[in-house]
Amino acid sequence: MTDLSRSVVPGTGFSGTRLSGIKTSGPAHLGNYLGAVRRWAGDQRPDDVFLVADLHGMTSTHNPHRLRQYARQAFALLIASGVDPERAVVFVQSDLVREHGALTWVLECTCTYGEAKRMIQFKEKSRGQDSVRLGLLTYPVLQAADILLYGADRVPVGEDQREHVELARALANRFNGAYGEVFVVPEGVLPKVGARIKDLSEPTRTMAKSSGETPGVVFVLDSPDLVRRKVLRAVTDELDTVRYAPKEQPGVSNLLEILGACTGVSPREIGADITGYEQLRSTVADAVVELLRPVRERMTELLDDPAELDRLRALGAHRARERATPRLEAALKVVGLG
Repeated sequence: MTDLSRSVVPGTGFSGTRLSGIKTSGPAHLGNYLGAVRRWAGDQRPDDVFLVADLHGMTSTHNPHRLRQYARQAFALLIASGVDPERAVVFVQSDLVREHGALTWVLECTCTYGEAKRMIQFKEKSRGQDSVRLGLLTYPVLQAADILLYGADRVPVGEDQREHVELARALANRFNGAYGEVFVVPEGVLPKVGARIKDLSEPTRTMAKSSGETPGVVFVLDSPDLVRRKVLRAVTDELDTVRYAPKEQPGVSNLLEILGACTGVSPREIGADITGYEQLRSTVADAVVELLRPVRERMTELLDDPAELDRLRALGAHRARERATPRLEAALKVVGLG
């Protein structure tokens, strides 16, 4: 059989592929953009794969309309941020639900219950609950399918997702050893250090999509006036000193982190000429409004033109399917299906 461990079709360049994904647990926010999406767009290469992981948004109770809405917003955000659908593979996961579902089943029959149960995120999210969805237990196998379908050999992840890449590695090695060399064995790599954006109202916790309408979360689609109001109400402290000291001054440090990410200056240096908290908030508000303006305008333009957004989604799904189909067919064949 064809060795798919490094390439499927000559010229498609599977070797060296990076895969990055964004979940649809809520509307995209400033932390998503500064911490990940902007960096993805700046570092993209022709063989990279970017997916909107909407299937992962079903592991807990969800609103179907909002799930669909958030998927469209996340896809629009990737394009609006500069990810080029003509160069990279950019798609919504559920547009290839048959491919992802089929490989997930094959990998579930390769994975053990003990491996899935040991995942730290499953333990944390199920702790104290009488009943959780089975998908919460098995979604790391779906994530492995996301990675292995596209021959990704590098997956930029934070520490909280590293164990999931390790599971994908284990399943790829086990499958290859049992049936033949079908899957690239991926490597989890820590991305370049991005901005660690915290909630403006509670700067000890990360800004999160699931926080809903909290005043401490700046969403990419917020109007400039709303962005400004949220930043101007950001929590600081009573020390009246502008310095980057995350443990002693988390609120002030968070504002400096945001300002540094917007301007490209170290948060330890950028506060030198700022004399008080009012000036700090105002300066950060101006910087965030201007940073998000072109992204918000392009996202809005795409969301207001469903035909163009659907065209780009169809293009991405077609390109993703071209990548996924040979490897999926090989996997099904060697396990005795079809």
